[in-house]
Amino acid sequence: MMYSEGLPARGAVFWPVGTGDSTTVVVDDGVVMQVDLHDLAKADSDENPEVAVVDRLVDALPIVDGEPYLATFVLTHADKDHCLGFADLLAKVRIGELWSTPRLWREYNDPDAPELCADAIAFREESERRIEVTRAAVRDGGAPGSGDRIRVVGYDTDHSSHAYDDLPKEYLAYPGTSLTVLDGHDRAGVFEAFIHAPFKEDAAAARNETSLSMQVTLTDESGVDGKVLLFGDLAHDTIMKIFKYSAAKDREQYLEWDLLLAPHHCSKRVMYKKDVDGAEVLQQDILDAFERNARLGASIVASSAVFPDVDVDGHNPPHLMAADRYAEIADELICTMSWIDELAPSPVVFGVDAYGARVIRGELLEKSAQEAALELSMSSVGRRFAAVTAAAVSLAHALPATAIASEFSGVDRVQDAIAADRGGQSAPENPIGFGR
Repeated sequence: MMYSEGLPARGAVFWPVGTGDSTTVVVDDGVVMQVDLHDLAKADSDENPEVAVVDRLVDALPIVDGEPYLATFVLTHADKDHCLGFADLLAKVRIGELWSTPRLWREYNDPDAPELCADAIAFREESERRIEVTRAAVRDGGAPGSGDRIRVVGYDTDHSSHAYDDLPKEYLAYPGTSLTVLDGHDRAGVFEAFIHAPFKEDAAAARNETSLSMQVTLTDESGVDGKVLLFGDLAHDTIMKIFKYSAAKDREQYLEWDLLLAPHHCSKRVMYKKDVDGAEVLQQDILDAFERNARLGASIVASSAVFPDVDVDGHNPPHLMAADRYAEIADELICTMSWIDELAPSPVVFGVDAYGARVIRGELLEKSAQEAALELSMSSVGRRFAAVTAAAVSLAHALPATAIASEFSGVDRVQDAIAADRGGQSAPENPIGFGR
């Protein structure tokens, strides 16, 4: 395949933010969508690198009416590793439109629900403010403007007790909906988000199983497209419902992917279940479904800490056993915290242009700052993607190597656990898996 000399105008950037999600989708020079946020400077850890994702993202956004402008912010679900920094972002940027899910209000009404972090509360409060503004605008025969728009994605059987209950249908979306408008900008032909979940029957499920899930398609003016699957923190059963429902309704084109963001940060719960004896049993059906819908040259990205050398029972993702399975079905498996260099990771940059849909690598990443500065200073359309890439590269360069090794990889912790499990013998010297 041929490669262009510069960065494409359209694509997605997966920031290296440890085990958490921060995905920036650049539709064109003026329209940018952020899916989730994990600001490292806000994470709760003494060893955490004090690197502000929000500040770098703000610097890369277009300026509209004198202020940084983000067309749409999508929160897949309200876990801390998906929304840290939202309040800071809201204070520094005009966010044209929010995409939320009904789960926020179900949790607000349920005293037994898991406690929301401060940024999730800020997101819910901002959502409710926008709902009130929308109601007032509709009563006056109008519509909310940029900075006040909201879209609630999903259906809850308890919707009558939620703040968004009486919103007109144009501010709602459900599984099976295809969206091409971001904050009033109709980008049909170059952008499409097909909503897969959350499902109505999962409204009362655990928070992860109510994740907003979608296929994002970006299309170059030449007609070449690239497809990204984003499943949030869904596990096996809910993802399989997506595959089964789409097949039953002849919508399998919305399952195709050039890039799959590994659900729940490369968790084994996507493809393993424990039997009655506690043994991990592989669920081959989901791997077959992923592989069947992969396009030529497809890549899987795990937005996670460095994969461990061995799995330790009870540890949170990423899990080596999941990484090993993903490596068997994709042309390439990439961990955001070890991409290119474990001690100096690069952002994972997925671009789409006339030369194809692909993960960008090499000198193009390092030259992104120069390209962005030159082209944007000349008011050239199509270099917003370069600006966002440059911002993510600068963040990656600012990550302290000591913090990456201690905070994200957990090598010493894993080694100690294995040594204890083996009666004092250490783990094998040769690393197993990827990212090493």
